[in-house]
Amino acid sequence: MTNIAPFSGFGLGLRRTHYQDFLDSDVPVDFVEVISENYMVEGGNPLRILEQVRAKMPVIMHGVSMSVGSAHGLDTAYLAKLKTLAERIEPLWVSDHLCWTRTSAHNSHDLLPMPYTYDALDVVCENIDHAQNTLGRAMLFENPSSYMTFPEDEMTEWEFISAMSMRTGCYLLLDVNNIFVSAHNHQFAAQDYLDGLPMDRVRQIHLAGHTDGEIKIDTHDQPVCDGVWQLYAKARSMTGEVATMIERDDGIPPLPELLEELDMARDLAASVQRPLEAA
Repeated sequence: MTNIAPFSGFGLGLRRTHYQDFLDSDVPVDFVEVISENYMVEGGNPLRILEQVRAKMPVIMHGVSMSVGSAHGLDTAYLAKLKTLAERIEPLWVSDHLCWTRTSAHNSHDLLPMPYTYDALDVVCENIDHAQNTLGRAMLFENPSSYMTFPEDEMTEWEFISAMSMRTGCYLLLDVNNIFVSAHNHQFAAQDYLDGLPMDRVRQIHLAGHTDGEIKIDTHDQPVCDGVWQLYAKARSMTGEVATMIERDDGIPPLPELLEELDMARDLAASVQRPLEAA
């Protein structure tokens, strides 16, 4: 499996609200990320726009429906469509989530939590191997936000993710907001999470907002909060140069507001001490 080289840049999710901004001007970002499933079609206006944006800048494909936690395996038709899109767009990389979304008969369209057991690890690794072999490339997988745990858990989430990456050769998409949300919801230390991950496998970081409460909810409809910015600084001091993006899926503001937030990420990344890049 080919390695994914580090890419140092700052980007945004390409959302319909801002299509025209990206078509009409040179938006000051280094890349965009798209939801893969929105473009896994043979034609249509969204795909045409994506191809126009791709002519201007690198694109990352980020999926929400691979369902690597599904015990019955991956959907081969889904993988074929994903591969076709990847060959058409030639993305920086393809990513998805550590979760399950469907059974053999039903797609929940939700990122459902995994039990962190050795049996589940076997299932996830087998499915990731299948996906990477089908696509002919290594992938990135994102740590989830979660609101429940399983009594059957045999390891922490970061131990599960570390083993998953070691066994499959996949890389990691580190969602800092998800760590912040889950650390609050499950009362663990976010620093322990970071310390337990193979940071040399991280190639991208997501920053997003959430809804506060007794249980924090990962809603992607708020600006990045101070606690997440602080955790981002800690993560960047451990990863070195990686791609960073602001992820907003609801309550999407005008583009200049997101660009101001992205500038905060640039400034914060520049201010932290970076380790030597891994050989």
